Amino acid sequence: MGRLLAAGSKDLIDEVVDALAELNALHIIEYDGTDEGFNLGTPKEEAEEVGKRLSKLRSAASLVDVSGPKKPVSAKKVRSELENNLSKAVEYLLEKSTRLDSVENSLSSLEEEAAVLELISSIDLDVELLSGYSELSSFVGTVNDLEMAKEITSNSLFFSGVSKKTKVIAVFVKNSDSNDTQSQLNASGFQAINLPENGNGSSHILLSDVRESISALSKEKSSISEEIDNWTNEFGESLVCGLELLEREHDILTAPVKIAVSEHAFFIDGWIEMSRSEEVKSALSKSCLYTEVSPFVLKAGGGGHGHSDHAHHQEMPPISYQNRKVSKPMELLTDAVGRPAYGRIDPTLFMFVTYPIFFGMMLGDMAYGLVTMSLGALVMSRAGSNEMMNLGGKFLVYIGLGTLGFGYIYAEFAGWEILPHHGHNPAENLAFLYPFELDHGHAWAAHLPFGIELAFPFHRVTPTSDYGNLEHLIVLTIYLGFLHIIFGRIIGFRDVLFYGTDHGHVGLLAAFFEHGVWILLLIGGFMFSYGYLGPDEAEYMMQPGAIVALSAVILLMWTLYNYHGIPLAISLLLAPIEAIGMMPSVISYVRLFAVGIVGVKIAETGNMLWDP
Repeated sequence: MGRLLAAGSKDLIDEVVDALAELNALHIIEYDGTDEGFNLGTPKEEAEEVGKRLSKLRSAASLVDVSGPKKPVSAKKVRSELENNLSKAVEYLLEKSTRLDSVENSLSSLEEEAAVLELISSIDLDVELLSGYSELSSFVGTVNDLEMAKEITSNSLFFSGVSKKTKVIAVFVKNSDSNDTQSQLNASGFQAINLPENGNGSSHILLSDVRESISALSKEKSSISEEIDNWTNEFGESLVCGLELLEREHDILTAPVKIAVSEHAFFIDGWIEMSRSEEVKSALSKSCLYTEVSPFVLKAGGGGHGHSDHAHHQEMPPISYQNRKVSKPMELLTDAVGRPAYGRIDPTLFMFVTYPIFFGMMLGDMAYGLVTMSLGALVMSRAGSNEMMNLGGKFLVYIGLGTLGFGYIYAEFAGWEILPHHGHNPAENLAFLYPFELDHGHAWAAHLPFGIELAFPFHRVTPTSDYGNLEHLIVLTIYLGFLHIIFGRIIGFRDVLFYGTDHGHVGLLAAFFEHGVWILLLIGGFMFSYGYLGPDEAEYMMQPGAIVALSAVILLMWTLYNYHGIPLAISLLLAPIEAIGMMPSVISYVRLFAVGIVGVKIAETGNMLWDP
């Protein structure tokens, strides 16, 4: 990446913006207004009008569920639709949406009124008789205990009814008795009803009128919803295209507000790829008096976020991925955990290899692999021009391939073993996929150093005592974790060697203490563990392994003290704890085995339901 500085006459700022927009090569650094004599530029005159149109399209897009076209559409065609049919269609949609909101509000109000009228219709009194007295207090509502409420009979008028098992009452008493009546009603579980305002006549007739209104509004609501659905089918893709075009135009028209301008001049600051520097300089030569591109040089720890007093802070360029095709779906994972700092190794390619392997090792079933791949293909077929959905579909296909491949290695289909050691199951019909001469369920087996056992098929759910490979898989996952962590430390070693740490340390010595020490600890710990747990002939590895591991712990104390700024006394205590913490990190990779086994056993339990 390189830093572009360009300056020229203020009269030509629009030409510069148009040229940069056409190139699509500059990441503008917004002017912060700190330089004396310079201010932020003003947007073009058309920006306000485009902004209004953009606001309407955004409002329309928020009302409907639309997706882009499956094939690219020319800007000329989109602009033509914006000037003709689409603008009128958007106005129509907004009007229909406003009417739909009004209908829904009216429906909600009428449904509440209908519920009230349905209750009071059970007591067979005209609505205007239920309230509005000067000498009487009225209580209209529902009660839990009707018999208790009926006890309020002295000096009162009492009416009652039942509506769908709900007990409704209307009690009329003198104003002087209202407090006592209220207390007695509360004891019976009285809940007042909000009577309809300005209601007159029979509650039955009013209820019938309200229901007719509800029916009419419901039909209108359905009609409007259908019209909006038809609108979406007809104009949905055009709306997405028009929105994208107007957003781009609005960005171009408002770009001057990111640029520093004086009374007669302007200057632009931003990042470009060095491979396009000459192209950009050539395009700006006609409208800029001065252009300069300076290659970015990363300082050790310059882009870090360290908290020590020695941390360096350097303005970093934006980070873009390399152009890739096959491994591009794995960028979704990289974005999920955060893009690496500038100059660091992009882990996307490594995840393209390791993630399907890890996922396949865990799930490892041909049926599940086929289902996952089918789901990915379905997502891709529905993606259209949506790149995110397309990448998500490819990602599912990749992990599905890993699951299918390991399912074949494990000889498993839908939770059943294709080559079971005991009993029978429907998956045995797929045994033709293994046209080999089998010895205890294996076509071949390999006995490698350090207790590594490989076989095909690899029966992960069957213990070794029954000629399976369950315990072998546990060992393999631990070794896989050991290698995976070491590989990550090697990448970290390279980054510190060339680019330094967040604290500003760089070079071979810093790389050794930041990552090399951990590599030594892992190797020493492995040697000691294998010598202790392995066969008798490996016992000689214990002593050198212990020496290497203890040396690494001592070096780790220095790392914490000198490179992380932790006080020496704390470093002496913290280093052994950190070192011991590496062991569960390695052992945690056993979950690649455990998750898979649990999944198989759950599937096996489900399959047993089909076994008569």
